[in-house]
Amino acid sequence: MVLMVRSDGRVLLLRRAGNVYASGLLCPPSGHLEHGEPVTAGALREVAEEVGVTITPRDLEFCHAIHHRSPEGEGRMGMVFTAQRWTGEPTNREPEKCSGLVWADPARPPADCVPYTAAVLTRFCAGDLLSEHGWPTTAGGTA
Repeated sequence: MVLMVRSDGRVLLLRRAGNVYASGLLCPPSGHLEHGEPVTAGALREVAEEVGVTITPRDLEFCHAIHHRSPEGEGRMGMVFTAQRWTGEPTNREPEKCSGLVWADPARPPADCVPYTAAVLTRFCAGDLLSEHGWPTTAGGTA
């Protein structure tokens, strides 16, 4: 995930659409790594593919890791980066997967965020580097 942070503190979220996971809900530019791709290269690629901006590697900063468990019980690790500088204006480059872009206050995640996105935004604003989401509280809950 890449949290593109504007000068007013708002972050860019995309409304997922079509036949995709969490259709209708908001999340930052994000995606899966391609085979053999380092995590930073994947983050930069996803931002370029999804919203058409270029972020230099030096402007990408690690800010959070999330260990998410889906309702089906599948665990995934998510790496979250911030960027405060980029080249180009964010636009919807994947209309088959996204119906629009929203600038949101990360301290007050919109109610229609993907649940783990809301968890990331909340924990990011608290300055936490790690969170766990969707795990039974007996297994650690939120770190």
